[in-house]
Amino acid sequence: MTAPSFLTIRYEPGVLTLLDQTKLPTDETYVRLADLESIAKAIETMVVRGAPAIGISAAYGLAVARRTGVPMADADLRLRRTRPTAVNLFWALDRMRPLWADGADAETLEAEAHRIYQEDKASSEAMARIGAELIPDGATVLTHCNAGALATAELGTALAVIRGAHGAGKTVRVLADETRPVLQGARLTAWELMKDGIDVTVIADGAVAHFLGQGAIDCAVTGADRIAANGDAANKIGTRGVACLLHHHDRPTYIAAPWSTVDMSLATGDAIEIEERPAHEVHTIRGQRIAPEGVKVRNPAFDVTPAGWINGLILDRGYVTGDLKAGLANLAG
Repeated sequence: MTAPSFLTIRYEPGVLTLLDQTKLPTDETYVRLADLESIAKAIETMVVRGAPAIGISAAYGLAVARRTGVPMADADLRLRRTRPTAVNLFWALDRMRPLWADGADAETLEAEAHRIYQEDKASSEAMARIGAELIPDGATVLTHCNAGALATAELGTALAVIRGAHGAGKTVRVLADETRPVLQGARLTAWELMKDGIDVTVIADGAVAHFLGQGAIDCAVTGADRIAANGDAANKIGTRGVACLLHHHDRPTYIAAPWSTVDMSLATGDAIEIEERPAHEVHTIRGQRIAPEGVKVRNPAFDVTPAGWINGLILDRGYVTGDLKAGLANLAG
């Protein structure tokens, strides 16, 4: 598989270092965070983003909180309030809670956060192996948002699938739609794939139907922030539209995610809380206003793709296709 040439998350005792994704693609800047509030703010402002990376960062945040004397219940609550949709955040915090509740020291919390990091890396490697088999040679793959090494411990989810096919010697071309309003596709996916020598072309969000009509897209692979028990998947806003277009054009959509993204407590995607983000992300780009002063803005960060439009779930526990609800129940068991 094609390993990334950079690391998004690094940790040394008491200091979490993150690649600042708000500065990409023009500046490759790392920020060193040594207190809980700065880590929470980094998650809220998308210095770090992507469901697995958010969970890992929150786990390390608890270790930093222990080192700096922040009451652990307060630290846990602060981190839970950062991003409501990504279930990996709550999964990681729930995993850490019994340790700090039992009085674990910072070193013990750090060791558990390291395990979460390493497990996510192994999860990405498992998805890459599935991708090496699933993605055909010569395929043009559409991806939405960024679900790569920037969003995980190392390889990614959707981009791990693509890296797996590329690393297996297959010719794979990637179309990265720009992903308004924060442009994660244009800024992040394009930067990451170009940096690692994988063929990528940026297209406007509104151009997806055009390229499908020309027969220029073979499949789509995206990540997810939460997957319900029936296979409905929440991902970056616009994913539902992409999946709808591919479904209409008889092209498959695949969702790649670690098992920690699956929320078996939710029967369907209707129960997934959708985060609403600040208006300035829509009416402003890099400090330049693009909409009239005073105009009303709605900015949902995610939408939910129904299971019926998803051809397969690429999970670290295995590949699920057909009846996604039954497949997930089988993997859960």
